[in-house]
Amino acid sequence: MTHGSTTTPATPATTTTAAPATTAMPPTREEGTLTAPPAPTRPRTVLISGASIAGPALAYWLARYGFRPTVVEVAPALRGGGFAVDFRGAAHLEVLQRMGVLDKIRQRRTAGSPMTFIDAEGEQVAAMPPEFAGGDLEILRSELSRILYDHTHSTHHTHPTDLAHPTPTPHAPSTEYLFGDTVTSLTESADGVHVTFERGAPRTFDLVIGADGLHSTVRRLAFGPEEQFVSHLGYYVAGWDLPTTAAPDLAARAVGYNEPGRLATVGRVPRRADDPTYGGETFCVFASEQLNHDRRDPQAQRKALTQAYEGAGWRTTELIGTVWDADDLYFDSISRVDIPTWSTGRIALLGDAAYGATVGGMGTGSAIVGAYVLAGELATAAGDHRQAFARYEEKLRPYVTRCQEGGRGAGEFLAPLTQEALTARNAALNDPATLTAMLQEGHEISAAISLDDYPSLLNTPTPTHPHP
Repeated sequence: MTHGSTTTPATPATTTTAAPATTAMPPTREEGTLTAPPAPTRPRTVLISGASIAGPALAYWLARYGFRPTVVEVAPALRGGGFAVDFRGAAHLEVLQRMGVLDKIRQRRTAGSPMTFIDAEGEQVAAMPPEFAGGDLEILRSELSRILYDHTHSTHHTHPTDLAHPTPTPHAPSTEYLFGDTVTSLTESADGVHVTFERGAPRTFDLVIGADGLHSTVRRLAFGPEEQFVSHLGYYVAGWDLPTTAAPDLAARAVGYNEPGRLATVGRVPRRADDPTYGGETFCVFASEQLNHDRRDPQAQRKALTQAYEGAGWRTTELIGTVWDADDLYFDSISRVDIPTWSTGRIALLGDAAYGATVGGMGTGSAIVGAYVLAGELATAAGDHRQAFARYEEKLRPYVTRCQEGGRGAGEFLAPLTQEALTARNAALNDPATLTAMLQEGHEISAAISLDDYPSLLNTPTPTHPHP
């Protein structure tokens, strides 16, 4: 369990465009086989909201199948720092292999970090092995996001108002990225979705996909207010990089301190050891009713966090106090998204926007698998997005619903509400047989999906050199 919050420097502004995608329509599915469509047409345009994980993964597959994706991201650049995320089980790793990014991720893996749980005197009471939190393959979210971005992008704009006359970039993969902007309205017609942006000029796309997380803008605009679909699970999670003002020995070892309903951890990720500004990071989970605060107000979040840990033992007061000097704070509820249908007309949802669970729900792996299935179904549907969206949901919903169940118990596992429950959790962590059973269950859940080999069906093998 790791978290960081350094900021990646903004990419230098350029004004370029995606290379033209193929004009051939994708094959169609008929009784389990693929047949050629009746006639070629222009590439279908797809707007994807969100440039974290699910969005770039979907853009990769769509571009590979001849679509023309555009990714819009409210942040001015790729986000830095962030939790370490993991992949586990055959399905996750198979999709990464088919994307051609598995080796790159392995090169940047964190290798997981063991966690020692301590009492108020700093003595060990339980231990969590690295594979428990880190799965088969763990990587910093920011590094995964960068790998996917580099694997897909051909266009970068920092000023969306300059999009009217882009300059072609020869031989580039056909994905356009718009940073520093967000969708403000969606109006569907028979021919497409008219989209207005906060900064950029309006545009019309054939399809729109919301891959913009738990607090999805696309979901709010197309499906309804967040409170209809997002359930608070009784906990909040926070994380930040330790500021330079923190005591040097605070993160000397990776430890977690629990009291009923509260967890505070601190440690260092070896992968970031070469960063001279990095002194360690903290990850916190605490039980709370839903807070009435502006989630865009970091000062209100710091205040709520400080209040939640008042009177805590060990060095918790010192640790939590570092949040006031931290440059960037991640703070959110542990929540779950449940929505009756993932699509409406030409608009669909992907990843946390459709089936999110903040912690413990295998969200990153589910997002990668979901992107693979959604793009594959769109490519094999011969332009029938309704059929593609229906098949995507039919294939994926049972799988991700089971994955989400892990998120429902994550808070209670990390920060049990009573001393009795906390003692039982520690006993489970200290029992090798119980740990083995829990790990096995996670692998079985993550692998419980049968994946069509869309690249082979569509005759698009993994490129040997995806970036000429």
